[in-house]
Amino acid sequence: MAKKRFGPEQVVAKLRQIEVLQASGKSIPAACKEAGITDVTYYRWRREYGGLKANQAKRMKDLERENQRLKKLVADLSLEKAILKDLAEGNC
Repeated sequence: MAKKRFGPEQVVAKLRQIEVLQASGKSIPAACKEAGITDVTYYRWRREYGGLKANQAKRMKDLERENQRLKKLVADLSLEKAILKDLAEGNC
């Protein structure tokens, strides 16, 4: 079975759904099963998204992607700078 990817808004909605089910007396594993996720996924999502609203979770994920892109760009530029420095010094 293929993995299903949930967007940040969907994750927050699932967490809220499980909270409602828990408040009605269901156990965490039963609430997770009814929501269509595993309890391991629930705990991971709760750790990552706990307390966030849907728009905040989306913004956080967007910022994490941008941060990753910028880190890669810095690494590429640093490597390029080191190569040019070696060429300028005549080490190649």
